[in-house]
Amino acid sequence: MLKRMAGQSVILCGLCIFGATAYGGSSSSAPARYRKQATYGVQTLQQWYSQSSGLYASPSGWWNAANAITMLANYERIAGDRTYESSVIANTFTKAQNTANNFLNPYDDDEGWWALAWIDAYDLTGKQAYLTMAQTIFANIAAQWDTTACGGGVWWKKPNTYKNAIANELFLAVAASLANRTTGTASASYLAWAKKEWAWFKASGMINSQNLINDGLTSTNPSTCTNNGRTTWSYNQGVILGGLVELYKADRDPALLPQAEAIANAAIANLTINGILVDPTVSGGDAPQFKGVFVRNLMYLYAAAPNSLYKTFVDTNANSIRSKDQGPNHEFGGLWQGPFDSADATRQTSALDALIAAAAMQ
Repeated sequence: MLKRMAGQSVILCGLCIFGATAYGGSSSSAPARYRKQATYGVQTLQQWYSQSSGLYASPSGWWNAANAITMLANYERIAGDRTYESSVIANTFTKAQNTANNFLNPYDDDEGWWALAWIDAYDLTGKQAYLTMAQTIFANIAAQWDTTACGGGVWWKKPNTYKNAIANELFLAVAASLANRTTGTASASYLAWAKKEWAWFKASGMINSQNLINDGLTSTNPSTCTNNGRTTWSYNQGVILGGLVELYKADRDPALLPQAEAIANAAIANLTINGILVDPTVSGGDAPQFKGVFVRNLMYLYAAAPNSLYKTFVDTNANSIRSKDQGPNHEFGGLWQGPFDSADATRQTSALDALIAAAAMQ
């Protein structure tokens, strides 16, 4: 799988930042076409869901399920629909731990996705167990920070395998998110971690001269790690946006949002064809998830720094999904520009991220 070869953040109160009226019990401000399409699409998504495992059918994997939980929490806020709070979100919290207790496994990026999922579930429900789980996961990732290669950062895989972008972006996003949801010394500790991660990441060289983020670092010489020049996947341009927005909310550093905007603008300029977001491939179990991660996090950036470019971009992609990438029974494929290729839970979740973002950004 691509992630294995190559190596969401949520805003304080989740989508509440868009306005309590729009994201509380009423969703009247969201365009009916996006909201309705998302409702049907979420219903279709559940054909791949297993109540017994709390996960989704192959080719969707472990980390994809975490992204589905984040998407569902965002959907429930935008639609004012609590259908999946128990039947999927709470069920996954219990049943998926039969696969990996406390959502811990050898991959720090997998753990980061689950930490963000439970933070978003906490934002939706207020249940402390979800936030506590995110803190447990964070502690496991933080233990992987070291300076033996590249001067810092967490590893992609335990033990000591590859310093890459996605694991460190997720670490930043989780740390900053927890800083915004805890108090006192705990909040201060999470903020210190987030600032430490961002300082290291910014200096690491992974952000290239185009303001795009390559996959990771070459550490042949651990003291002089360099950008490895690998693919600028859309999700690496996405998670960093949510992480920087969360860090800005915690720290109010005026340089953070402009940095996020520079990355977002570069992705829109360089990773699109006729305005539609495109990754080099949508094969395998990982790549179809990537575009939705970018658009979801662009939604978070838009809430903090509204920009008509972002709204137009998301509208263009959501409308293309509806008109060119839709199969039978409200299934969505991996080619947002069309034509519809095939359907699975990963493709469905990714497209739903775009539809939800389009509704939210109205």
